[in-house]
Amino acid sequence: MPLIPTADLLHAAVGRRTGLAAFNVIQLETAEALVDAAEQTGLPVILQISQNCVAYHGSLEPIAAATIALARESSAHVAVHLDHAEDEELARRAVEAGFGSVMFDGSTLDYDDNVLATVRVVEHAHANDVLVEAELGEIGGKDGAHAPGVRTDPDEARRFVEETGVDALAVAVGSSHAMTERTASLDLDLIARLRHAVPVPLVLHGSSGVADETIEQAIRAGITKVNVSTHLNRFFTDAIRAYLGAHPEVVDPRKYVREGRAAVTREAARLMTLFDVAGGTESAQR
Repeated sequence: MPLIPTADLLHAAVGRRTGLAAFNVIQLETAEALVDAAEQTGLPVILQISQNCVAYHGSLEPIAAATIALARESSAHVAVHLDHAEDEELARRAVEAGFGSVMFDGSTLDYDDNVLATVRVVEHAHANDVLVEAELGEIGGKDGAHAPGVRTDPDEARRFVEETGVDALAVAVGSSHAMTERTASLDLDLIARLRHAVPVPLVLHGSSGVADETIEQAIRAGITKVNVSTHLNRFFTDAIRAYLGAHPEVVDPRKYVREGRAAVTREAARLMTLFDVAGGTESAQR
């Protein structure tokens, strides 16, 4: 199936009032697992390559080419997205590489500089029919503004979207990146107020630290795109540890990495199903 534009998946999820799974690629096996999950469930998925992932692999193009190839060969609806790019040039390269969307993260800049940088990315992306996600208020866990007590202001969010022309907005509502326990408490009332203030879909980053029930509540309150990375990484790593513990003689990495890949497929499929049914009639229209 051809690579699906992120905008198509995002707008369809808004129309259904459901959540849309956006999972981070770490290496080829992660991407394979996520595509398998989409094919098994028949649900759409966004494969996300972050700036940190690019740094790990040493370059954007090889991991991007492999991920895009998997998406194109899949029978599922799969989009490819650049996650948390603080580098404007990286965002431009992702657009040229064929990504369906890019996230430019200027949240560490002051408001005016964030607007100016985001507008530059938006202008280039929109000229190539690529969706842009941005962030107002940095998500915590990475010295960020989703640190305790920091929240996105609805009036400022409305102004930011109007001034930049972004197509989706990641908001600070209580989640934090890289959490290994699912204990984050979300401000559901704030999500609802942001949903009514902002005319574009809302994105929840740091969802690995959010329990299933709370994610369901957040989707009903107005979140559309749900980003998950650390939670799936834990399943991958735990499965490999268990296999090597039971088979200490094994040296062929295909044997234990296969176990990690299968574990990610199972949990990704479960989460995709959870997000897809979480909305329902209680989720207000945008």
